[in-house]
Amino acid sequence: MSMVRFRLIGSRADADAVIATLHGLDRIEHVEEIDDLVSGMRDDSSSSDSVSDSEGHVYCIEVDAADDSLADDVRISAEQAAGERAAGIEFVEEF
Repeated sequence: MSMVRFRLIGSRADADAVIATLHGLDRIEHVEEIDDLVSGMRDDSSSSDSVSDSEGHVYCIEVDAADDSLADDVRISAEQAAGERAAGIEFVEEF
């Protein structure tokens, strides 16, 4: 089984749309939004409390795919769905 993890930067509606897209793929074992343990932290600022309300929120999402080929399809579908909504996406090995 292959695990795909990514951060989505956007609105709640953006995250829900990407998650719904991934649920629509055949042979997906599991799609889950993971609580962000460092919510609101910014790498580019020593003042994490000053994050603007107008900036997108970060949603950590992981997907269990049956195999590596399906994991590639997950990455492609997630990137396309995020792009259609003008949301940012970053694939990571771990959160």
